[in-house]
Amino acid sequence: MSADDRTRRARVEGRADLPFVDAVLDALEKLWDEAPDVADEDRMLFTLAVSEIATNVATHAPGAPDLVTSAELEVSEDMLRAVIKDTAAPVQIDWSAVGMPGDDAESGRGLALAQATLDRLEHRSDEDGNIWLLVRRGGVTRS
Repeated sequence: MSADDRTRRARVEGRADLPFVDAVLDALEKLWDEAPDVADEDRMLFTLAVSEIATNVATHAPGAPDLVTSAELEVSEDMLRAVIKDTAAPVQIDWSAVGMPGDDAESGRGLALAQATLDRLEHRSDEDGNIWLLVRRGGVTRS
């Protein structure tokens, strides 16, 4: 069996709202059921990152009824990948300013948490919206 045969995929599409986030997390949970070979730590940390980025999209890009969001999820023993897209106005991110806020802050941890738990976090935007790429390599020992 090739690695591609063991890759499980799901796609979720909807509006930029919290029910979209719930649907993405439900789809990811189903993928975990189909991929028992993915380590628990990888599942937990990838789920955290996906939740943070999807929630950022839902809370910072809500609005017009024609705004579309989607999440393409792929999981295998050696790679976890999500591509989250929206058709909201393009956003610019100052990655040098991303960090954990103070203990008393009520928000602002999402990007920092995602960066800390992923091997790759990218954002790009154009006139069509925003695209987030999240990758965590499975089964890798990290310091």
